[in-house]
Amino acid sequence: MAKSQKGWRVDDEIAELATARAKDRGMSVGDYIAALVREDVGGLRQRGVDAARRFLDEHQAVFDDVEDADRRSSGAHAA
Repeated sequence: MAKSQKGWRVDDEIAELATARAKDRGMSVGDYIAALVREDVGGLRQRGVDAARRFLDEHQAVFDDVEDADRRSSGAHAA
């Protein structure tokens, strides 16, 4: 695949984060950015968010019950 060189401006913090994350993944910054764009275009991120929302919609009551029980038991031990 042919490659082209682009020059975009980003905050220093973003550039440092992108460089560090690319290094963590063993990739160049260009390859890392390309992977992010492919994931975004392919809808992978949105599918993950949608799956998380469905999970919480289905199971939120379980989390609420655990938190309520934890609050009740924490209060029982207070001085």
